[in-house]
Amino acid sequence: MITFAPGPSKVYDKLPQYLLDAYNQGILSANHRSAVFMNLYQETETLMREKLHMPEGFRLLFTSSATENWEIIAQSIVQSASYHIFSGSFGKKWFEYAKYIEPKTFAHKIDAEETIDVESLNIGDEFDLIAITQNETSNATQVSNKTISAIAKKYPEKMIAVDTTSSMAGIELDFSLADIWYASVQKCFGLPAGLGILLISPKAIAKAKDKGEKGRYNSLNFILENAQNYQTHYTPNVLGIYLLSRVLQDLPEIQHLDKRTKERMRKLEDAIAQTGSLRLLIQNPEARSSTVLAVSGKEEFISEIKKSAEKEGMQLGSGYGPLKPTSFRIANFPALTDQEMGKLMDFLKKY
Repeated sequence: MITFAPGPSKVYDKLPQYLLDAYNQGILSANHRSAVFMNLYQETETLMREKLHMPEGFRLLFTSSATENWEIIAQSIVQSASYHIFSGSFGKKWFEYAKYIEPKTFAHKIDAEETIDVESLNIGDEFDLIAITQNETSNATQVSNKTISAIAKKYPEKMIAVDTTSSMAGIELDFSLADIWYASVQKCFGLPAGLGILLISPKAIAKAKDKGEKGRYNSLNFILENAQNYQTHYTPNVLGIYLLSRVLQDLPEIQHLDKRTKERMRKLEDAIAQTGSLRLLIQNPEARSSTVLAVSGKEEFISEIKKSAEKEGMQLGSGYGPLKPTSFRIANFPALTDQEMGKLMDFLKKY
């Protein structure tokens, strides 16, 4: 069964070999204070710079999930309140989680078909951090590098945090435009769930130190102190980090992946446009994601097409939240081969 669900999604085909290598190399028993682990951590951070173009000065930190990063950002970096811009369920969840920690947190919800109108934004001094959901998995929308750049230029004094859970390692992101970026590995990294990634700029590191928040197991200052020695503050998912390093070693540089991802998405969109029954959930191409595609229809039809796909060995992703019964989602993640995507497109063209 080929899964096209947008996370957890298909893992890279080389994963069995990576796992065997990890066993043979003793990675599964490696102590996180050992030279073996510290070298692994340092190598993985170097690969993030080489392959994904993480800027010099940024630190790679490991967490349990993208969700944990919501808490870290709110408790360890935000000093007054955060301003959240989003169109879908995951952006809303991030806002709601932050609001539990800081009640003055603000939600700026836009329609899924809209792009952010930067010129009309009016973010007051009471907000010191702007939270952007760059790729909204629930409704298959995204925010462009250009828009993030415009926000950064308009509000240079504010921190910017960006959710790239379903896009990091799938498209090219300009990490220099914001201070905090995060993801999980079960999507574009093509790995099993259980590892979160947090990228922190020097500006964000300085702000965390200025706030001085400590005392929790995942306080950012505590994490950063350990990261100075390429260690973690608690026993980490060592296997997950090893697998991440192996994937990064084998990946082409992100500009090449970006080209492939976007070209393949255009083919997928064209295939759906040529059908008589399928309709893209997001009609505005400027708002549409490059890594997740959502198709909408009547509940009975959506159920029927998902069952038909399974009979042919393909699992389509369900819609999310209120969109669950009337849509399905397709992951356009790098671990899926062109042949597998071609099989899916041929299936969809029957409709």
